[in-house]
Amino acid sequence: MKIVFTGGGTGGHFYPIIAIVQKVNEIIDKEKIIGAKLYYISDSPYDKEVLFENGLLYEEVSAGKMRRYFSWKNFTDIFKTGFGIINAVFKLFSIYPDVVFGKGGYASFPVIFAARLLNIPVIIHESDSAPGRVNLWSGRFAKKVAISFQDAANYFPKKTTAWTGQPIRTEIEHPAPQKEAFEYFKLESQLPVILVLGGSQGAELINNTVLDALPRLVKNYQIIHQTGVRNFKNVSERAAVVLDDNPNKLRYISMSFLNPLAMKMAASVATIVISRAGSTIFEIASWGVPSILVPFTSSNADHSKKNAFNYARAGACSVIEEANMTANILSSEIERITGNKSELERMTQSAKDFNKPGAAEKIAHAIIDLALSHESR
Repeated sequence: MKIVFTGGGTGGHFYPIIAIVQKVNEIIDKEKIIGAKLYYISDSPYDKEVLFENGLLYEEVSAGKMRRYFSWKNFTDIFKTGFGIINAVFKLFSIYPDVVFGKGGYASFPVIFAARLLNIPVIIHESDSAPGRVNLWSGRFAKKVAISFQDAANYFPKKTTAWTGQPIRTEIEHPAPQKEAFEYFKLESQLPVILVLGGSQGAELINNTVLDALPRLVKNYQIIHQTGVRNFKNVSERAAVVLDDNPNKLRYISMSFLNPLAMKMAASVATIVISRAGSTIFEIASWGVPSILVPFTSSNADHSKKNAFNYARAGACSVIEEANMTANILSSEIERITGNKSELERMTQSAKDFNKPGAAEKIAHAIIDLALSHESR
């Protein structure tokens, strides 16, 4: 049995794939399936160590990004995508997998296109409330379509679509014991904690606003700030200047990236989370923590804003649009939510109600069932 996984080169595509692969490996071990091989094909390995840890063989295929705005790169990327399709056809033909799983994103297009040409069954998953172009196209012929937001069902065939929720990695799905987490970060247990998640690559607007708000926030809160690897040096140096003479400067912790252990610990102590409105929404919901979301205004098909307001309608978060994202507004909103016990409890329960556990396992079973039925032909 051979399974190929493919998706765009961002954490929002990569980590849900890993969550599914973890469950696929569990089923393979439990059912004692012999000779199974798992592949990850994309334009970038994203995290080679995680691929190795989960038994994924990496194959590289180039892919061009088709932007919705004018750019000379659109012309050169047409050729990149063309070469990627040719390469993907040869690689899929040599592997000849029993099923291809696509997570969406431009990097998945050559592989899905090649699978279509070679008549290899396809399963896809869509994380957003409004699908991207690749998933919208591949959903027409995919054997099964899994979705995270119920609203996304309007874009896909009813017979093949299932509302599974979002696949979340086992190691971060459930927060750590709170006492252990406070000790891990060396935080005061009596003060509320703000967890700032700008995404694995960081988000400059969120980073800058938090820095502007720091003197006000550290008076009453502790902050765990994931800055993103590229922004860590700049943010930590600026924070050191802002808090230089502040007696509460130890209440601020900046980290370039929260690995699974650190994320699990941070989720346990967080009173409120500040985040973009990507697939992180589902991780926050699984923790049952209220949040303030700041959607990208320039996201593809405006899906970031749609995700944020979809989650807000569930009562689990507050939304601050980019144009309104200032230190004063952010601080006031944090204080409004955390200062109202009933509001905090209501949002906590709404987050828990929104969570739909078991998505990775459901999708993994669908992938293996389809792979085994294809293999037996």
